[in-house]
Amino acid sequence: MTRSDLVELLAERFGQFTHHDADAAVKALLDAMSEALTQGHRIEIRGFGSFSISRRPPRVGRNPRTGEQVHIPERRVLHFKPGKGLREAVGAQPVDMGLGAQAGTPPALAPHILVAR
Repeated sequence: MTRSDLVELLAERFGQFTHHDADAAVKALLDAMSEALTQGHRIEIRGFGSFSISRRPPRVGRNPRTGEQVHIPERRVLHFKPGKGLREAVGAQPVDMGLGAQAGTPPALAPHILVAR
């Protein structure tokens, strides 16, 4: 699902929202979440999951081509932990071993995509 898919869904589900209103609501939500995460705050949405920032300490890596040591600086990385409700909902879905959605493909487009086995 993309941002525009989410806007369309909100506009359809809530008739009082115009497409412009739904777009503004999604933008405001995503901006608020982005700002909170850049400031190092944790975001928790009950039943869905939590977003947090983890710290990766600096380390010494190796260039695979030359074998030369390379200093890798400290990084902050985004971490998502799904909530119980989301884990259970996803886990309850049957595993599709034939035709089905590839990662990131909306279910409506899935029937004509072949999955390599």
